[in-house]
Amino acid sequence: MGSLVHVKEATVITPSDQTPSSVLSLSALDSQLFLRFTIEYLLVYPPPVSDPDYSLSARLKSALSRALVPYFPFSGRVRERPDGCGGGLEVNCRGQGALFLEAVSDVLTCLDFQKPPRHVNSWRKLLSLHVIDVLAGAPPLVVQLTWLRDGGAALAVGVNHCVSDGIGSAEFLALFAEFSKDSLSQTESWRKHLWDRQLLMPSPASGSLSHPEFNRVPDLCGFVNRFNAERLVPTSVVFERQKLNELKKLASRLGEFNSKHTSFEVLSAHVWRSWARSLNLPSNQILKLLFSINIRDRVKPSLPSGYYGNAFVVGCAQTTVKDLTEKGLSHATMLVKQAKERVGDDYVRSVVEAVSKERACPDSVGVLILSQWSRLGLEKLDFGFGKPIHIGSVCCDRYCLLLPVPERSDAVKVMVAVPSSAVDTYENLVLSPNA
Repeated sequence: MGSLVHVKEATVITPSDQTPSSVLSLSALDSQLFLRFTIEYLLVYPPPVSDPDYSLSARLKSALSRALVPYFPFSGRVRERPDGCGGGLEVNCRGQGALFLEAVSDVLTCLDFQKPPRHVNSWRKLLSLHVIDVLAGAPPLVVQLTWLRDGGAALAVGVNHCVSDGIGSAEFLALFAEFSKDSLSQTESWRKHLWDRQLLMPSPASGSLSHPEFNRVPDLCGFVNRFNAERLVPTSVVFERQKLNELKKLASRLGEFNSKHTSFEVLSAHVWRSWARSLNLPSNQILKLLFSINIRDRVKPSLPSGYYGNAFVVGCAQTTVKDLTEKGLSHATMLVKQAKERVGDDYVRSVVEAVSKERACPDSVGVLILSQWSRLGLEKLDFGFGKPIHIGSVCCDRYCLLLPVPERSDAVKVMVAVPSSAVDTYENLVLSPNA
C-alpha cells in the first residue's frame, strides 16, 4: 500500500490522571503462547454531512488519555516474568503510554471497504505500527486515525491480546467512545473495569480431561506448507437472517426448523465444511475447527462483571475430511455443539493447568480458526463520527472472522482468506448450502 497512507503525527498518550505504579501478573490464560499477538480492529466511518471535523483528532487523544486511567495496564508494557515462572507474563505499569497516530490517505475512500481487500495486507498501513513481538517493549495499545480521500475516516486499534480478550477490548473501546463524546465522568468510568487475574490462576482440577485442541495430528497433505506458500485471497460473504434460518433447517435431521441449533453453530459448521470441501484434501486427513468459548459464566464462581482479561478457552470440533464432507451439515453442527457443551468449570481448570504447566498450545495442521466478533458491539461504537459503515480486521487472514453488518442487526459477515486455487470453489459452496 506504500504511499497510499501518510502518517502525519505520532503521539504517546499517557493517562490523564495519576495511576498506580506497579507490576501486575497476567493469568495463565493471558500468558498462552498462541495469544502473543495483536488484535487489530478496523472501523470505517462515512464522511460527515458538513465539512470533516478535524478537531476530532484532539478529542480522541483526550478521550484516550481519560480511558487509560481505569484501564491503566494498557499504558504499561508487557514482559516475561523475571522468575521465569511457567512462561508467565506480567505488565510493568509506569504510565508509559499508548501510541496515537494520525494519517491521511490520498487514494482510499469509504467505497473501498464495501468489498474485501484485493490482498490480505492491502489495508496494513491503516495501522502503521505493526507489532511483531508483543514482548519487545511496544505499547499494548496503538490507535491510528486515518482521514480518507472522501472525508470519511478509518479508525484502527491494535490491542495486545495478552492483556485482554475480544470482550474486554470491546468494553475498553466502548468507554473510549463514550469519553470521545464526553458523556461519562471520570468517576463513572471506574465502575466495572476489573483486573483480578488471580481468579484464573492454576488450581487442581477433578480428574483428567482430554483436550483435542492441543493434540497434534498427522499432516498428510503438506497442509501448513500450502497455506504458507500459496497466495491467499480474501473473501467476504454476508448471511442474512433468512439464510441463517435455512442453515438451521438443513442442520436438522428432520429437515425442519430446529431451535436447538444456534446461528453460530450452524454458520460455523457450514463455513468449516465449505472450506474443507474447497481445499481438496485427503479423505483421511483430520481437520479441526477451533473457536473461542467465553467462560465468564461457565466457571464457579462466575467471573465478575467488567473482567477484561482473557476469559475464554478454545473449543475444538474434530473429524476427518471424509466425515465432514459426506455426513452433511447436521453432523458438523453437532460437533460444534458438543465442543461447546464440553466446557464447564472442571474443563476450564484443566485447560489452565495444561497451558500453565505444560505450555500446551494448539497446532496448525488441519486447523481452521474462527473468531466471533459479531457479538462484541463494535457496530455501535460512535467516537463522534456516527456509527461505522464497516467493521473488520486491519488484515484479512486464514483465520475466519464472523463480523457484524452495520444497520442489519440480524446479519453476519464471514471474512476469511482462502488459497487462490480453492477460492472459487469455496465461494460457490459457501453461497450454496444445498450443494
